[in-house]
Amino acid sequence: MHALADGWELSAETLRYAPVGGGSYHWVVTSGPGEQWFVTVDDLDDKGWLGRTRPAVFAGLRAALDASVTLRREVGLGFVAAPVPALDGQSLRPLGDAYTVAVFPFLHGTPGEWDKPLPPPDLDELVAMLAALHRVDPAAVRLQRRTVELSWPDELELALHELGRPWTGGPFAEPARELLAGAAGPVRRGLEALDRWARARFSATPTAENLVITHGEPHPGNIIRVADAVAADAAGAAADAAGRASGAIMLIDWDTVGLAPPERDLWMVAAETGAELQRYTELTGRPVDMAAIELYRLRWALDDLSCFVRDLRAPHRRTPGSEHAWQALQITITEITAHPASA
Repeated sequence: MHALADGWELSAETLRYAPVGGGSYHWVVTSGPGEQWFVTVDDLDDKGWLGRTRPAVFAGLRAALDASVTLRREVGLGFVAAPVPALDGQSLRPLGDAYTVAVFPFLHGTPGEWDKPLPPPDLDELVAMLAALHRVDPAAVRLQRRTVELSWPDELELALHELGRPWTGGPFAEPARELLAGAAGPVRRGLEALDRWARARFSATPTAENLVITHGEPHPGNIIRVADAVAADAAGAAADAAGRASGAIMLIDWDTVGLAPPERDLWMVAAETGAELQRYTELTGRPVDMAAIELYRLRWALDDLSCFVRDLRAPHRRTPGSEHAWQALQITITEITAHPASA
């Protein structure tokens, strides 16, 4: 509560923990009649895609949230769920040595679910939103390039190297080792394929033609359909991009925003018919690289693998969190072995 008072002059009348999402801690805060906020605390040791040290992760997270504020307030992308800047103008503030705190407007609406596809109208709207985002001049924000590097590549390599010895981190460590051992071949081939593509795609000097501002994780779990009062604001840029009145979905969780090829976002909206990608090309004039779509899909699975293996090799007990990591690891291994990368 002191952090909210010092940083935002918010007096928390009620504070309710919200067990939603992953990778962060959330609270719903009431500061007065009709005033609600969504407060997020991030662990600087748990965001490997932003850096390997706490100062690097803090700088990367601040740059990402700063970019979301710029995209919403200056560029006019009303569907961007950006934080409320603190009194000093910063998008987030440190909370001790290992955490950060950020404050967002509370969105009254219905969140999507990661494992449930969006209905066609929402998917069409999301494609229009991505088209609007990708058409923004990258110079409008200060963001680093996002290659296809995994969140925890060293940890995954070490795990693959130590498959011949017992893992003793906790109850799911040995089952995780056995599962990974059975899929070591496809996993290594996937890593090699990703490395070859990354060297070919990212070794050259980037140009304005092949890098755009990408969200990074525009999946259904990062969508909220909001109430009508917010919808009018959220619809603006997407409506312009789509050439019609847009709906009322907001795109949340901008800590993964970065400069990258558009396929970093597009693989998540690509359906078997290809209609969504065709619509994207109509809106932007950009052709879609289908090989890149598949490699970003592979990258997602391998990145998940690096995260779950890291968690289950570390000291742990049987908790809902470790059980989720174990179940998710099984699903991820199945995906990688079912669609192995070409050698």
